[in-house]
Amino acid sequence: MRITMIGTGYVGLVSGACFSDFGHEVVCVDKDASKIEALERNVMPIYEPGLDALVATNVKAGRLSFTTDLAAGVAGADAVFIAVGTPSRRGDGHADLSYVFGAVREVVEALTGPAVIVTKSTVPVGTGDEVERIVGEVGPDKGIKVASNPEFLREGAAIDDFKRPDRVVCGVEDEFAREVLAQIYRPLSLNQSAPVLFTRRRTAEIIKYAANAFLATKITFINEIADLCEVAGADVQEVARGIGLDNRIGRKFLHAGPGYGGSCFPKDTLALLKTAQDYESPLRIVEAVVTANDQRKRAMGRKVIKAAGGDIKGKTIGILGLTFKPNTDDMRDSPAIAIIQTLQDAGATIRAYDPEGREQAEKVLTNVEYVDGPYDAAKDAAALVIVTEWDAFRALDLSRIASLLAEPLLVDLRNVYPPAEAEKAGLRYVGIGK
Repeated sequence: MRITMIGTGYVGLVSGACFSDFGHEVVCVDKDASKIEALERNVMPIYEPGLDALVATNVKAGRLSFTTDLAAGVAGADAVFIAVGTPSRRGDGHADLSYVFGAVREVVEALTGPAVIVTKSTVPVGTGDEVERIVGEVGPDKGIKVASNPEFLREGAAIDDFKRPDRVVCGVEDEFAREVLAQIYRPLSLNQSAPVLFTRRRTAEIIKYAANAFLATKITFINEIADLCEVAGADVQEVARGIGLDNRIGRKFLHAGPGYGGSCFPKDTLALLKTAQDYESPLRIVEAVVTANDQRKRAMGRKVIKAAGGDIKGKTIGILGLTFKPNTDDMRDSPAIAIIQTLQDAGATIRAYDPEGREQAEKVLTNVEYVDGPYDAAKDAAALVIVTEWDAFRALDLSRIASLLAEPLLVDLRNVYPPAEAEKAGLRYVGIGK
């Protein structure tokens, strides 16, 4: 199949590279000439493990190419995937669909024959209907159909998620779109690696938002249970294991921490709430999740201040981890942002280290001293705070950390270390939910 991917951001680039690795012919289109030029030199715009090698292999094989020329990019395409941004709209928090609709108009104008336009971007329910209306307005006689195919990629594990997914969801309204998507995802069915679930288009659109909202709810639930554990004298990790072994609940997303961030959960929960309001069908649980998560991030900053004795003015605080999760350079809505700003507001100097996030962090944080390793962050600091659980932080020499710190305090917001191990090394340990 010949596939065109509109947008070379996180979703578009990973999806395009993986589709080409399945054997499809893929053209990735982006208006940003500098990004396309960099991709042609195999310089990735994002950090995702294994992506550069995957792109290089398929470019060399002639299955993957990049262009700024949309008309040339969609020529002969069986399917055109729309993978442009849908940021939260300023003012009301709804998903900004202007990039999606703009891309659709250009694609319809450029297509010369039958094809399926597939929304890969995360879009509110009913977006496919508007895309269909645009198709009818701009190219009514071209035989273009519209489908929805939401992505479920985890940053840091996106390639594996794409190739070995839990499920693939395809929202279609006609047999032509169904057959095209069935052929595109046929490589997954050869070894029965994942069910391909065909639904109506609006159902597929809601599935994406509902999935993210439910995962955000699990995270927020265990975070609130962690707070209860702290004051009631229980251990949240043992509680999580005790409830997670129940198959109806499951163990994933029950890791207490400083709150969720990233490109999906904050934006998608907010967009889902706005959609629910528009339909006058309120989602009270999701409303509570969004509020609790927003408040938690600054609360984690106050937790550090309290652990350090209540007054950190003029003191240095070492921060380990800036990105919202490991194995990505994504700083969008990272808990580290609110935590650091809270500490700075209290008069602290921040010294931080992240294996991949510095370049992006510099765009959203000010007055932060960036260092080259975890031990540099600890030197002469009043506390060392683990914010993101990178693998590089899982086997630190805690005795060395204790000797470097001005005050031997480790605040572990990801519960990476057993308290006894830290205390044996001479550290005062403060974790989550203990």
